Amino acid sequence: MRSENGAAFDVTGSLAAAFAAPAVRDAPAEAAGVREAIAANLRRVRLARGLSVRELAELTGVSKALISQVERGVANPTVEVLSRLATALELTFGELTRVNLVGPEVVRRGENAPLLVGDSAVRTLFAAPDRRRFELAEGDIPAGTRSAKSSHGRGSVEHAYVVSGEVTVETAEWSVTLAAGDALRFASESDHLYVTGALPCRVLTLISFSED
Repeated sequence: MRSENGAAFDVTGSLAAAFAAPAVRDAPAEAAGVREAIAANLRRVRLARGLSVRELAELTGVSKALISQVERGVANPTVEVLSRLATALELTFGELTRVNLVGPEVVRRGENAPLLVGDSAVRTLFAAPDRRRFELAEGDIPAGTRSAKSSHGRGSVEHAYVVSGEVTVETAEWSVTLAAGDALRFASESDHLYVTGALPCRVLTLISFSED
């Protein structure tokens, strides 16, 4: 990280240890989440391309009725149907089916009770919904600092965990203040910055990147 005046923060990228408790997934809820993601992605990109449902049906050979059902999240389309829709909209299959973050997700200190893994207490903050590559860093941000704005590309997701101090994460749409022990996850495609007040802050950031 760098501040707007060009000063470098003390950032390292080491991972001391990692523990993972097995995740228990609710299959029906997970399937519903994927259907909702497909519905939102399909409608958003179709409208952005200036296509009507009829025009998309003509391009793909998929019926208007089925496309409408997919956009309402009430259909279970086959892989072939999804592939046709993705190709017509110039998307990868992963982009069409990706579950996108619609807003910041905050985990406050004291939430998500830790589990005992061997002799260690492990507190799960966030779980990745898909396979991604990532960068992990530790940043020491001086008091009274506004970092330079940054973004990390389409499909990227940023995680922040405050070790000490306090910091506010800002975008054009929202602002969230985090204290020690708080965590945040948000879509980092758009510009965002970190702002400290009277106290310095130590924050761990993990940025994950889509493989698409």
